[in-house]
Amino acid sequence: MSEKIKLELEYVLNSSPRILFPYLQEPNELAQWFADDVNYHDGIYEFVWDNESHRARLVTVKENKSVKYKWIDDDPYFFEIEIVQDELTNDVALSITDYVKEDNLEDRKKIWDNSIGYLQSVIGA
Repeated sequence: MSEKIKLELEYVLNSSPRILFPYLQEPNELAQWFADDVNYHDGIYEFVWDNESHRARLVTVKENKSVKYKWIDDDPYFFEIEIVQDELTNDVALSITDYVKEDNLEDRKKIWDNSIGYLQSVIGA
């Protein structure tokens, strides 16, 4: 298995943490923007993209703040989505941490860009 590099992205969203948070952990809401389908059973999330399934466990939840998913079949990698709110302006952003093979870096950035675009349209941001 080739080594992956850390990818950190941030997207400003016109929404509140309370509205955003369910879209980060609830299967039905995740399926609206993050994956083609999301199933949950016995603590395991199954994310489906292009009929290919990837399983992860939700390892950290901070209500209205962040979620961290650990890939089951891709140890030690994970992805984390954090809601960041600026104390002065109250602007809300999503901070994404993901791991990707270096030769897939630009493609993964585009995937996140598109996914966040879907999220913005779903929540009306």
